[in-house]
Formats: sequence, structure tokens, C-alpha cells
Amino acid sequence: MADQQAQPDRELGPVLVVIPTYNERDNIGKIVKRLHTALPTVHALVVDDGSPDGTGQLADEMAAADDRVHVLHRTEKAGLGAAYIAGFGWGMDRGYQVLVEMDADGSHAPEDLPRMLDALHDADLVIGSRYVPGGTVVNWPKKREILSRGANLYSRLALGASVKDITAGFRAYRTDVLRNLKLHNVASAGYCFQIDLAWRTIELGYRVVEVPITFTEREIGVSKMSGDIVREALIRVTKWGLRRRGTQLRDLVAPKKAKTTSNR
Repeated sequence: MADQQAQPDRELGPVLVVIPTYNERDNIGKIVKRLHTALPTVHALVVDDGSPDGTGQLADEMAAADDRVHVLHRTEKAGLGAAYIAGFGWGMDRGYQVLVEMDADGSHAPEDLPRMLDALHDADLVIGSRYVPGGTVVNWPKKREILSRGANLYSRLALGASVKDITAGFRAYRTDVLRNLKLHNVASAGYCFQIDLAWRTIELGYRVVEVPITFTEREIGVSKMSGDIVREALIRVTKWGLRRRGTQLRDLVAPKKAKTTSNR
């Protein structure tokens, strides 16, 4: 059961920040320290996918020295989505009421998290957004920014969602929402995972709020973004969009059929 001290607010309940890692030894200590400076009572769960650089061992040392830090070791690099789902399951099993996604590389500023949690009082999912007024990106290559903005625009058009930064990976969920998202059948492995979970949340009618953040390109290490991740997102979003259009068409035709039948 989550320690009741692991919370910034009694109404929200205990908060767990899930931080997936793969070869982030040079970053993980810094980001957890910043997190606890910003929010001293929240807990952090490092989900390490068998990093060969010793990230998992360092996380174990951090956990041994600080009861606010926990570690979940996985034996293979199975993708961002699988790491988050494992972390969510760990947190839900232990009674945390808010689960936060945050990168280990410093691109997500823990200093923005208090505002996100404050917004969660009136929402079910809060997304730290780069693309709402007040949101910014720092030191990001122009090519990456164009790709990100294009992916968000395509997702909004395909899915009919109003979220400006649906690909964002800095977000806070109420645990009750995650329990209803059928996480067991989430197949998205890469950054498409973020679109997948946000879309499921929207489809179920939950309230999604975006809070502006400052996104800073990592200074240490290598980005995990790849062509395969982009292709996965494109294929899946297109499929979801077509399914949505099909449902809309069916709902449009059904009342006409019913009216024709009743007039006979």
C-alpha cells in the first residue's frame, strides 16, 4: 500500500511518478533529485529495461538510501509502452491514486509537475503540453519539432481530438481512469503509446486538460526515437481514424434506416 505521505494533496491521494529507463545512468539521479526538490513527498518508480550501462544498479542504490524511490527491473528492452504499463500495474497494486509519466532524460521539467497536479483536481488526465499557449521547446532540432507538430496535427485530424499535444509523454492520470483503459490489450510499443492512451481516455468521455510546459532536448545520452516508431504511430493512428469514420457513418445511416422502416 502506498505511504500516505507520498502525496502533495489529500484530495488527490498518493502520487507515483513512473520513470522508464534504458541506459540513463548519467541522468536518473539528477532527475529524481529535481523531482523531490519540486515535490518532496511524491514517490518515484524507476522502470529499468535491463540497461547495460548500470542504470538499474544505480537506481537500486538510490532506493536503498531513500524510501521514496522504488525500482522495477525488467529483463529486456520491450518498448516505452510496455515499461509504462508495467509501472502502472506496480503502482495500482500498491494503492497510488495518481500515476505520472515522466522521461528520465531531463526533457520533462519536474518543476512543471506541481501545476499539472493542481490541474488534475478538475480533470482525469493532465497532459504537459508543448503546443498550448505558454508551452515551449528548447534546443530541439527544427526537423524534430516539425515532425512532432505534424504528427500532432495528423492525429487531431484523423481522430477528431482537440488535444494539441496528444503525443506528449509528460502526463498525470487518475488511477481510476487507467483501470478502465483495458491496458492489457494495448499493443503500441513506442511513442504511439501516448496517442493510444490519450485516445482511449477521450473515447471513454474522461476530461483531458493540457498545461503548458517547457520541453528541453536532452543534453546527455541518445534519443530513443526511430523511423520504426514513427511508422508505427502513422499506421495505428490511420487505422483508428478510419474506424472512427466508419462508426460515424454507421451512426449516420442507422437513424435513416430506422425512420424508413417505421414509415412502412
